[in-house]
Amino acid sequence: MTFKSAFLTLALAISTLAGQAMAADYAHSVPAVQGYDVVSYHTNKRPIRGSGHFTAVHDGATYQFANNENLQTFRANPEKYVPAYNGFCAFGVSVGKKFIGDPEVWRIVDGKTYLNLDADIQDQWLKDTSGRIESADKKWSQIKDKNPASL
Repeated sequence: MTFKSAFLTLALAISTLAGQAMAADYAHSVPAVQGYDVVSYHTNKRPIRGSGHFTAVHDGATYQFANNENLQTFRANPEKYVPAYNGFCAFGVSVGKKFIGDPEVWRIVDGKTYLNLDADIQDQWLKDTSGRIESADKKWSQIKDKNPASL
């Protein structure tokens, strides 16, 4: 192998690794809960959109907030405000699936925010909320690190 081909091979390997690292960083910059302010569910009693001016990263997810007060509230106790099952549909998790929860289809139960896929699915979830939460809590530990497409 010549010096030139070795150099080109090394440069290609470095650029590939750098591209992968940037892709991983980009994945973490996608706003959690589709950019809704997770504190607003508790303080405004309704979800409101967050702003890129007020952000926090928690467990690899980027959260946006409507104002600095909500950002500071989140930073003081993030686990209180992060939706159950990282924002995946609570009904879906109860049956071992991971569907993206709609930030406008939600309920707070015992201080925790639960999202659902849509209003029809939420109607099903509301028929046995405590049973669905119990089932989802058990299944979440088994599926939380799995790719949704594999379920």
